[in-house]
Amino acid sequence: MTIGVRQLAHATFHVMGDSLVPAFWTAYFGVQPDTTIAKGKPFTTPSGRPNRAPGRVGLWGLDSKKFVRSDSLEPHLRYLVTRLDLTRSGLPELLSSMSVKARFWCYWDNETGDRVPDVPDDVQMLIESLGGSVEIDEYR
Repeated sequence: MTIGVRQLAHATFHVMGDSLVPAFWTAYFGVQPDTTIAKGKPFTTPSGRPNRAPGRVGLWGLDSKKFVRSDSLEPHLRYLVTRLDLTRSGLPELLSSMSVKARFWCYWDNETGDRVPDVPDDVQMLIESLGGSVEIDEYR
């Protein structure tokens, strides 16, 4: 992929739920997120504009787009797993005890109609062990 050209894939890891406190997850992961929303509070959209409506759910998210240059999902997902240390012990129990969910939200540009998302089995199993899911937002 040539730098400066629109990427055909990227991924975001989200933790979300009504009781989510973004500052807790920032401290837990030791990473500044790309997106945070506290339920019931005003927030700024990813494009940088203030949203007039309060957040409907709490959300903490980190995107791979600015760190990984690939049109395949696998390197984006692996970056997030490693950067956030999603294999650390106790994470599934912590998510459950805080009544929040984890997910990978994946952007997938498939204008040609011949691309197949590449979510590795071990990453799929990891997110499922966290009680979460992989969601593919496919654009044609």
